[in-house]
Amino acid sequence: MSSCIFCAIAAKQVPASIVYEDELCVAFMDIFPMRPAHILVINKRHAQYVHELSATERAHLFEVGHNISQALRASTFQPAAIHFNINDGKAAHQTVPHVHLHILPRYQGDTARFLAGALAKPLLMLKGPLKRELLDQQAQEIRKNLR
Repeated sequence: MSSCIFCAIAAKQVPASIVYEDELCVAFMDIFPMRPAHILVINKRHAQYVHELSATERAHLFEVGHNISQALRASTFQPAAIHFNINDGKAAHQTVPHVHLHILPRYQGDTARFLAGALAKPLLMLKGPLKRELLDQQAQEIRKNLR
């Protein structure tokens, strides 16, 4: 098994709640979500930094992220906005050394809750991952709205 957890997910060596997959990318539910419907989009080829991706891979990563954000908007989660985030390196708080695009639903007036969630993430990780059944349900809800 790969030493990179995201590479292991892409290789189907580790279970994940998949939202989307193609030859270049896979998108799945974050097991330590900052909020419901927190999705990660990764490039299947291992790269720690955005600059290590080819122009095609970078463009495709963002195109997949865009398509998933549209499905998220059309889902029952009905976010008011979408927060796209890439932490590009350890100093930028990249916790898994593999490029990943966070897609986070945002809601009117949720700034304090959003910031509290970001600060509490290390504690959430100690508590353990969200139940697979719930993550699978969220993935299915978003997946059914993909075009």
